[in-house]
Amino acid sequence: MGGGGFQMPKSNPAVDTTTQQNIAQGIGTLAQTYLNVQGAQNTANITVATLVKSGRGRIANVAVIVAGAVGRIYDANSASATTNPIFVIPAALGVYVVNFPLNLGLVVAPGAGQTVSVSWS
Repeated sequence: MGGGGFQMPKSNPAVDTTTQQNIAQGIGTLAQTYLNVQGAQNTANITVATLVKSGRGRIANVAVIVAGAVGRIYDANSASATTNPIFVIPAALGVYVVNFPLNLGLVVAPGAGQTVSVSWS
């Protein structure tokens, strides 16, 4: 071929390393955000009003694993605080998406006879 052919540009290792680090950091941040929305933690077999988490966070899902009376989920910082309900836990078995932010904390109060599990962040 003649002298006018295509040539690959020279690689700059410093730029490549920085780009790779930025991509890796972006993927890590994305993964953590996904876990926070989906519920990075799980608390199982709740049968009485329970303060699951204090402070800001997010309730992702609630699973009714033993049916009973209707329960409630509260944005509160004490198991006895029932003034700020954010979700009614259905009486029927199933997994229910809540996906709601919390300011004070997460209180789960199953209904009579109910056993529930929650995923939260």
